[in-house]
Order: sequence, then C-alpha cells, then structure tokens
Amino acid sequence: MDMFAILAENKIREAMLKGEFEDLPGQGKPIKIDDLSNVPDDLRASYILLKNAGVLPEEMELHKEIVNLQTLINRCYDENADDGEIISLRKKLTEKMLRYDMMMEKRKAGSSNAMISYQNKISRKLGRYK
Repeated sequence: MDMFAILAENKIREAMLKGEFEDLPGQGKPIKIDDLSNVPDDLRASYILLKNAGVLPEEMELHKEIVNLQTLINRCYDENADDGEIISLRKKLTEKMLRYDMMMEKRKAGSSNAMISYQNKISRKLGRYK
C-alpha cells in the first residue's frame, strides 16, 4: 500500500471513531449506481457533470421540447381548441424537429456504435417524436 492510501485509511478510521459517519443522509439505503456502460468513454465525464447540475445536453433538451409540443398538440384536439394556436404549435414543433434533425445529422458524421446505442436509449427514455 502506498503512503497516500495509508493516510486516507487513517483519516477514515479517525472519522469513524469520532462518529462523523453517523446520521448521514441516505444512511442504510442502497447506493444508486448509474450504468454508464453505453455512454461513450469520451462523453462520460461531461455526462456526469451535466447530470449533477440538472442540465440536459442541447440535443436532449430540444428532443424533450419536441415531445412536450407533440403531447400538447395531441391534447388540443377538441371542439374548443383554437385553430390559430394549434397552427402556431405545429410551426414550433416543425422548427424544433428540423433543428434537432440537423443537429443529429451533423453528429452522425463521426458517430460510433456506442454513440448510436446511447442516442437510441435516450430517445426511448424521452419518447420518440413522429
């Protein structure tokens, strides 16, 4: 064992004896471990940073907006719905879908099998748009 590992072990033992690990949030609960095996190696660090900050990558945020707009349009079909509002929502949806498709097309130029697998999993989680 190297010197840093020995120092770390000593610090952990001291903290345990002082009771610093007692009554911590989540004590006694299993640790939720994220499976990042399908996230490409070069994207894992940025994925974790964005996730911890509560931020989605631009394309996933755009995809989420597309799904929300599609859901909203689907729910607008009743006799009281304003046709102008539906047209406006469809226009926004088309613009976002076009922007998303252009973004994905640009990415496909250098995408790997791992990236394609990752994108498919994200799309399934968020719900595909049509």
